[in-house]
Amino acid sequence: MHHKKTNKSHNIRLGRKFCWLVLALFAVAALYPVFFLLAGSFMGDDELKRYLGAIVSGSEGYADFPLLPLFPTLRHYVEIFLDTPEFFVMFWNSVKITFGVLAGQFLVGTMAAWGFAKHKFPGKRGFFLIYMILMLMPFQVLMLSDYLVLDWMRLTDSLWGIILPGVFSTFPVFIMYRFFTEIPDSLIESAKLDGAKEWQLFCYIAVPMGSSGIISAMVLGFLEYWSLIEQPLTFLKDKSLFPLSIFLPDITSIGKSGVAFVASVITFLPALLVFLGGQDYLEQGIMAGAVKE
Repeated sequence: MHHKKTNKSHNIRLGRKFCWLVLALFAVAALYPVFFLLAGSFMGDDELKRYLGAIVSGSEGYADFPLLPLFPTLRHYVEIFLDTPEFFVMFWNSVKITFGVLAGQFLVGTMAAWGFAKHKFPGKRGFFLIYMILMLMPFQVLMLSDYLVLDWMRLTDSLWGIILPGVFSTFPVFIMYRFFTEIPDSLIESAKLDGAKEWQLFCYIAVPMGSSGIISAMVLGFLEYWSLIEQPLTFLKDKSLFPLSIFLPDITSIGKSGVAFVASVITFLPALLVFLGGQDYLEQGIMAGAVKE
């Protein structure tokens, strides 16, 4: 009997080790593009041409790529920081767009989510249904109507033409709404009996207790608006207003593959840091979003 238990526990350990091995292989495969990106940013032009010549310059042969550069160099980092002023212009455009949208979503989205979660008004379910429908519609469906409205407001060639539609996005409202509904009504009623006004309920109860939902919505918003492509290409004509996400394909097409690798690394790092910093809140937001009404 003891021998059978020993064999069973041994098989369980082997099964767990096999599962960990399989998961590790999948993790390496998933992270390979990141290693690829970092290694390419430290390679010289000749080394990149030798490995990626079949892709970048259209030469014959097959593309190959090692995980470590043979002759590491910081040349492309120096080039993009010192000799590419348009990179900084587009970087700050991305910062303005992203943080402008997040600030607006914090002000507008939290209030809308609080209203849907804790207030009763005529047509509440209908309005919330409209919010959900708009959330499910891709940008291509609303592109023409958005363009006509922004053109009427004379915002088609301005960063505000990107920021304002993002401020009134419905997705952060949906995320924060789930957290606000979990706030006990008894707590709100007791605060009202103590003389708390609506703005005090919002500032001292809703925001602190719904902070997990707010942060998860902000993290998702950052990841989305830091890498916008379709909206800037649709609403912006002046290239000096383009964000960094538009800059990357442009330098790749020119053939400056080394600079493209470095620009990609610099663009990737803020998104990675924000994701790692808000990972726990992001998981809570996804779990809350999965709960049906």
